[in-house]
Order: sequence, then structure tokens, then C-alpha cells
Amino acid sequence: MNSDADKSDTRWLAAEERAAWLSLASVLMRLQPALDAQLKRDAGLSHFEYQILAALSESPERTLRMSTLAELAEGSLSRLSYAVGRLEREQWVRRMADPADGRSTLAILTDAGWNKVVDTAPGHVTEVRRLVIDPLTKAQLRQMTAINTRVLTAIDPRNTC
Repeated sequence: MNSDADKSDTRWLAAEERAAWLSLASVLMRLQPALDAQLKRDAGLSHFEYQILAALSESPERTLRMSTLAELAEGSLSRLSYAVGRLEREQWVRRMADPADGRSTLAILTDAGWNKVVDTAPGHVTEVRRLVIDPLTKAQLRQMTAINTRVLTAIDPRNTC
């Protein structure tokens, strides 16, 4: 339990800080569903599934260890495994044991998966541009990058992703 001393030491948010926090929290809560809606409507994919395909498309030989892919897609191994299972059923991804380390599993983007990314990317980029990029000036984009970098460093000082 918190003691009264703990409560008095709390650095409560000033009005400007609270407004900044609430606006960020609102963006975090609404952006993911907005991206999901566009991707589901136009490509039959969730944003998480698209992140998986995109990460594989940008990796050497379109292949990543599942553990690495989970980090890049910002998901747990169990969530990733479930999503990759669906992507496998669509024949966009396949899994195989890592020949260099039989304890690890590789996820490999198939040619059909590559085509899915190529077909899906323009609509996704258009939506990202509409929701995030176009409403901001170049200076605001630079500020957002700097701000996000600082916040991400506070969240993950080792920069694991």
C-alpha cells in the first residue's frame, strides 16, 4: 500500500503535461484501430499481420527467426505464432527449422506473400500519410521523430527493436 509520504512525493501532472499525456494516450488508443480498419477492409489483414509481412519483406532472403520477428512486430511469441499460422494458411509465409540452430524456427515470406505486401503497401502508406504524415509540417515531423525517440529510449533503453 502507498503511504501518505509516497502520495506527497508524487509529481502530479501540471495542466500542460496532462494535456500532452492525454493527447498521446488518445492517439495510441485510436491509431491502431484506424490502421486495422483500412488493412482489413482493403487487404483482409490486421495491422499486426501486415507488420509481420512487411518485416519479412525487408529482411535478407525474406527470412527471420520467429523470436526476432516477434520483437520487430511488437508482439509476443504466442501472438506471433497464431498470426503466422493464419498467414501460412494463406500461403504468404512458411515456417521451417533453422538449419543453423534446430531449436529455432524461421519464418519465410513466400512469393505469394511478397505479392501480398506489394499489393497492400500502397493503401497502407496512403492511410499512414492521411492520418499521421500529411497533417504535420516538416518541422513537426522532425519534432515528432525526436520526441518518439526520447520516449522509446525511456521505455526501452537497450533499444531491442
